[in-house]
Parts: sequence; C-alpha cells; structure tokens
Amino acid sequence: MRILAAMSGGVDSAVAAARAVEAGHDVVGVHLALSRAGGTLRTGSRGCCTIEDAMDARRAADRLGIPFYVWDFSERFRDDVIEDFIAEYQAGRTPNPCMRCNEKIKFAALLERALELGFDAVCTGHYATLIDGPDGLELHRASDAAKDQSYVLGVLTAEQLRHTYFPLGATPSKALVRAEAEARGLTVAQKPDSHDICFIPDGDTRGWLAEKVGAMQGDVVDRSGSVVGTHEGAHAFTVGQRRGLSLGVPAPDGKPRFVLEVRPVSNTVVVGPKEALATAEIAGERFTWAGRAPRATAFACHVQIRAHADPVPAAARLEDGLLTVVPESPFDGVAPGQTAVLYDGTRVIGQFTIDRTVSAVPVDA
Repeated sequence: MRILAAMSGGVDSAVAAARAVEAGHDVVGVHLALSRAGGTLRTGSRGCCTIEDAMDARRAADRLGIPFYVWDFSERFRDDVIEDFIAEYQAGRTPNPCMRCNEKIKFAALLERALELGFDAVCTGHYATLIDGPDGLELHRASDAAKDQSYVLGVLTAEQLRHTYFPLGATPSKALVRAEAEARGLTVAQKPDSHDICFIPDGDTRGWLAEKVGAMQGDVVDRSGSVVGTHEGAHAFTVGQRRGLSLGVPAPDGKPRFVLEVRPVSNTVVVGPKEALATAEIAGERFTWAGRAPRATAFACHVQIRAHADPVPAAARLEDGLLTVVPESPFDGVAPGQTAVLYDGTRVIGQFTIDRTVSAVPVDA
C-alpha cells in the first residue's frame, strides 16, 4: 500500500512509520504545521506541533530513508479546532480539542488530501486496533490499556477507518516502543510525551480564554438561585471545578461547593455540593458510528466520558435523532460539550457530543 505517515515529531509516530516501512509499504512522511507562530518552541513535555517537533520528525524520516514534507494546515486548524474551542466555552460547554483535531484535521483534511494524492491510508502512532469483523472493519481498544487511545478516535467513521493504519495497537507497552526506537537509532526514543492543549502550551487555559473572549463579571449562584459570589467570566469555569471559586457566602453545611452548571447567556455559574455532580442521564444529537450502526434503537453498552475514565455499563437508545444514555451507576461531573464514546466490549460502537445532562440529585435535596 501507499502509506502517508503522519509524523508529529514524537516517538510513537516515528516507530509507527518505521513499522510501515518494515512491512513493505511505500511510505511518505508528513508533519502538519498547525501554528503560524514561527518562533514556537516546545517547553518540556508541554504542547506539540512546534518547530522542534518538525525537526525531530524530519530527522526520523531521514533515518528511515523516506520522503518527508511539511504541510501547512494552520488555517484549517484555526477554524476547525481553535475557533470551535473558543465558541464551545462561550456557549458554556467543555470541548475536547484533541477529539476535534482527530475529527477535522488528521482523519478529515489530511486523509482527504492523502486520498487525492493516491495514497491508500494514513498511518499514525495512535494506540488502537483495527479488526476485520463480520460487518466490516471495527475499531477496538489497544492491547495496552494504559495507553489505549480508542476514545479520542471514536469520532472516526466507517469510511475513514477503511483508510487508516495503526501499527502500534498490539504493542504491549510504551516502554517497548521506546526500546524499539532506541534500537532503530531514532533520536526521539526518550522524548517526553506531550501534555496539555497544544495551542495553549503553558497550560493556562483560563488566562488564554480571557485574552480571547474578555472578562465580564457575573454572579455565582447556588441551586436555589441565591447569589453566593461573583466571577470574572463564565468561560473560565467547567462542571466539576472546585478551585478558583471566590464565594462570599459559605455553604450551610460548611462543605466545599463545586461548579454544577455554566449559563453563558446570563453569565452565571451555578455551584452546589459534590453529590449534585452525580449525573443520571446524558444525551446528544451530534453522533457518529465507528463502523456498522447498531441494528436496534435500544441497546446495552459501556460508555466512557473522558479519555482516561473507566467505562461504565449503560443503556442507550436512539429516538427522534437524539441519542440518550443512562448509566447503571451515575457519572461524576459530566459537562455539556464532552464526548461520550460507546463500547461493546473492546469495540468502539460510536460517539456523541453531550448536549444535555440530568442530575441524579433533585434540586431540593
């Protein structure tokens, strides 16, 4: 096959490209330039897609003896990921930019260009597994549960899965990947993994958002609507947050309070006891299936609401374009805007963006 290897400059994508070459594929490496800030440099393990990363990717491609290119996707990344991130926070939701990047950039814009240029598939260093099932290609968890990335790949459609290649999915551990990189003479063998949001490399999401959308004072209220404090911008808060709440009125029971809801229209933040974070139901209209769609409109599954959360047994139903999931035991602190990924064992069924949540604790409790 003709394989386009997306090379981020990290050890995973370098080893994935090496395995594609070793498997006999015709491989070309490409690094995506996602920022036009030419002086951007990585700091420790923060951020990615920097000048340093591009140079590391080029060195890896040279070592593998494959052609290498840098493609400028900065405008598409700004429109589809960064602007979406800002808009979601302004709407009182908590987005996952890595999920959006996979959906809009790596497996949409990049894959589209790859197919136009005659490539058969895009290769990445994600830890996930593709299996030929009775109804077509299936996306499954990686063998290394600690590194499994099937959650952030839950946005892939059946058509996209047919043109993807994940060489690391069956690798038992990241340590083995690093050892392999060392043995192959790849200089990124011990390079630290990137963390945080790539376009906010200092990790100060609140400060970054304040610069983008501005600060505007509003009320912090309890579940009954009583004002218990003020804030400098609702965009700075997300469901489940405890720190950063400047509350002038203590809770009657003296216990700490948490963000339960963000209301952007009124610029209000709702707080309450930790127990009120328990979520009995989630629902959304924006959903996709990773392969064959479920045959029934109601089905059992496991649902995962964060990249590193434990999957929870649940019942799902699709009715009038709305996908609703009721977990066997309540979720803890779910925010609209998060992505829920549905599983059947290790297989990814599909995903949806959470638009609505229902608390397991009544307001007057």
